[in-house]
Amino acid sequence: MGRAGRRLPAVAAAVFYGALAALVLLGVRDVLFLYEENRCSMTYMYEYPEYLKIKLPKKTARRYPVYELYLYGEGNYAEENKNLLLTGIPVLFLPGNAGSYKQVRSLGSIALRKAEDVDFKYHFDFFSVNFNEELVALYGGSLQRQTKFVHECIKVILKLYRDREFAPTSVAIVGHSMGGLVARALLTLKNFNPELINLLITQATPHVAPVMPLDKYLTDFYTAVNNHWILKAQDLRNLTTLSVAGGFRDYQVRSGLAFLPRLSQHDSALSVVSSAVPRAWASTDHLSIVWCKELILATIRAFFDLIDENTRQITDDPKKRMSVLNHHFVRHPAKIFEENPEAFTELTGAFMWITVKASKWTYSFYNDSDGKYFIFPLASHRKSYSHVYCENSMLDTSSWIYGCMNSNSSMCLEATDLSWRAELLPTTKVVILKLQDYPSLSHIVIQVPPTVGKKYTLDCEFFQEDSRTVQLPVTHLFSFGLSSSKILLNSTGLLYNVQLQHFNQIYQAFKIYIESHCQSLKERKPSVYRLHIPWSHEDSITVAKVPSFTEISAKLHTAQPQNDNRVPELNIYSSSDCQYEVILKTSLLQILGQIIRFHAGALPVYVVSNILLTYGGQLSTLISTGQCSDFSLELVRTAKPYKVEPLISIVVFLQGFHWFRVIWESLSLPEVDAAVLSSQDAWFPLVSLILFLFGTGIAYWSGVFFSTSLRLFSSLWLTLIRPTVLHKDNKVITPRRLCGVLSLALLSWTTCGAFAVFIIYLQYLFKVIKLHVNVRVEQNMLKGDSDRSKETSRNSSIHTVKNESSMDSTSKATQSPSNSTTIAEAVNSLKMHITILNLFTWIVLLNLPSLIYWLKNLRYNVRLDPDPCRSTAIILVCILEILMNSSTSEVKSSKLLKIAAKVPLPLSVAMLAFGGMHLYKVPHFVTFSLLLHVLCCIV
Repeated sequence: MGRAGRRLPAVAAAVFYGALAALVLLGVRDVLFLYEENRCSMTYMYEYPEYLKIKLPKKTARRYPVYELYLYGEGNYAEENKNLLLTGIPVLFLPGNAGSYKQVRSLGSIALRKAEDVDFKYHFDFFSVNFNEELVALYGGSLQRQTKFVHECIKVILKLYRDREFAPTSVAIVGHSMGGLVARALLTLKNFNPELINLLITQATPHVAPVMPLDKYLTDFYTAVNNHWILKAQDLRNLTTLSVAGGFRDYQVRSGLAFLPRLSQHDSALSVVSSAVPRAWASTDHLSIVWCKELILATIRAFFDLIDENTRQITDDPKKRMSVLNHHFVRHPAKIFEENPEAFTELTGAFMWITVKASKWTYSFYNDSDGKYFIFPLASHRKSYSHVYCENSMLDTSSWIYGCMNSNSSMCLEATDLSWRAELLPTTKVVILKLQDYPSLSHIVIQVPPTVGKKYTLDCEFFQEDSRTVQLPVTHLFSFGLSSSKILLNSTGLLYNVQLQHFNQIYQAFKIYIESHCQSLKERKPSVYRLHIPWSHEDSITVAKVPSFTEISAKLHTAQPQNDNRVPELNIYSSSDCQYEVILKTSLLQILGQIIRFHAGALPVYVVSNILLTYGGQLSTLISTGQCSDFSLELVRTAKPYKVEPLISIVVFLQGFHWFRVIWESLSLPEVDAAVLSSQDAWFPLVSLILFLFGTGIAYWSGVFFSTSLRLFSSLWLTLIRPTVLHKDNKVITPRRLCGVLSLALLSWTTCGAFAVFIIYLQYLFKVIKLHVNVRVEQNMLKGDSDRSKETSRNSSIHTVKNESSMDSTSKATQSPSNSTTIAEAVNSLKMHITILNLFTWIVLLNLPSLIYWLKNLRYNVRLDPDPCRSTAIILVCILEILMNSSTSEVKSSKLLKIAAKVPLPLSVAMLAFGGMHLYKVPHFVTFSLLLHVLCCIV
């Protein structure tokens, strides 16, 4: 019963932490696998792509031997430009993390086809930088070097156009991923002239913060860039910046990180999600954003619309640049861009004029050889209706709707073109006009041109805004999908706006089900459902057949800003005579996905914090009982959120007061990460508690996995190698070990700190496996001696035992307690070593990116410079060389053990407070705790 009673809590803990780990896996699954299908088309080259290497000045080539500059070309264009007699408009492409310079081919090829369409009146020359596919998202030491090289490339590119008739004075830049950040960093260089860039387009670039802040160089680079753009915003008004995010398909860089800072004085920056880009309406993953045909077409169309006919270069007018980008990336009116469209026009042509007095009107035309003007008098509708809505299934770029300024009884003599107020949707173009905004208009005129071969439909209706706006409160976060909100739209209207009340936070996630029913079975145009987020350009559009049952995911990339009272809407562009039922439910799986999407980068901090608390608990039990407790049991007992979370919450709360911030800053303490995330609207109630519990679950099962792996390795060892006898080494430091420490310290200093850390980790792992093998062997031997002793005692009660035998069994009896004590100490040491090795495993994982970067660039440079973990590595090598040869018997008698047992708790609090956005700080906290352990072995 006692053993069964002890097993129940262990089983309950395993089930509980298994459930937590399962929730983490469900969130990861939602982020990595449960997103919309890829709706992007592949971009193809019509001719073989060629990359012409540009010769760099010798000084630049010597300073940056790894980097190169290329010019993209195809077919005749590539042949003509081999002499570099360039006459086009220069565009520089910057690849991102591990990106290739060849990724420019989609932009270059589409631009070449577009230039052929205009007989090369204008064309673009696409250059691309080869960054040697460096892992700059994981190692920030080369970002400054890349930035300076790009500056040199811009100067080289502009020199190629010297003495040309229309020589450019600036370069447009397209940056993918971290390439976009490098482009922004150009403005921070002291000797950089901001007029060298007038247009910057970034694709899936994490502008706000690094995805994984793994080293100080990375976070410092971000701080320098973002601070410069905030402080010097007034000086950047001549630079137009567009940031395109990939949406939910991009699980590497969440779209919230790709949004440029909101600055009231900096009105030349635009951030959009690809799912909201007109004529694309598709989410892209991190790589497909560079070849998604729909997005590339929008980009190239924008480039050609940006050309100034006088200079034959990209226009110097910032307002025109923003107008073009808004036209192609925010709201497309289904018209070719015009900088100054005519305010008034005369409606000419031998068209028939037809007056329509009805409030709702539909017209279908097919093979109509005669053009028509349908004229809607507004005087009779202004009192009853507030808006007029029209939609047109003819998706050409001609004007189709006008506002009549001057008319006689049956014709409009002068009109303003309202087609610029229209908006393009996947299957139709629509326009919504508020009648109050057009008091001078007497009529609305719809133009129907002659058509041949295809059927088109026009619909118009006047309506009162209140009758088409429905409020739908979203379900509570903790309803877990068990309850729902429903509305039934019975009207015969063409447009409904369903306002999603209280939907404004990133942790909210819902499933919206829309079921359409129609009175007749006739063929109908598809319905369009748009989830409109008013405070950012992150809309998503779904096209559904009618009748149908459609499922839409509703979640946010950015939270609602303060002082913004606008409400997200579900716009339903419906079919007439159809009924729509809208059902909204909370989605637990997508909530977990949002937590992982926004905070997965901080999970290692919470895992290490839990292991550190467990480590401190093991030291405490060593003091109180003289025995080291098992990792899993100590984790259950010690790793409690109430030990760390309240203090952090209190600090974050107090930082809302000015007096506390003054005291905090006077102590030179950094800002708490939770406060920074809260200011970015990326922090929400209970998230830290949830992450701590997730970290506990991961720590528990990583401990189980670690122990199981050690057991398997030790079993393999026993089958292959004859085990040695367990013996105690009284010397912690020997000349041989000192030489090993000096060798690894020298290796760390001359090559890569992470490499030295990895070697000492493997050495420590080998020692622990060896100790595990010896403990198992000694335990088996002790068990065998115990069994023989019992058998001997039974035989002695029946047979006469000789004097020598009795003396021998007496000596064995005296040796047995000694052996059992030695084994018990070895078991305690093994448990402690397993926990330390578990901690050290996470340090190795956090330092692994710089090791991979070093190995990848080893053929160019033996020494990693700068090295983010060189000094830490030297300290860790010294610490672990001592720890791997220590035992708990040495620690028990230390005077510092009580301090060492209490320190992990404040270190865990500090780690959670300052390590979530600075992962590189985690090894420092662990190193300090292990340093005290080393002192316990010595003092």
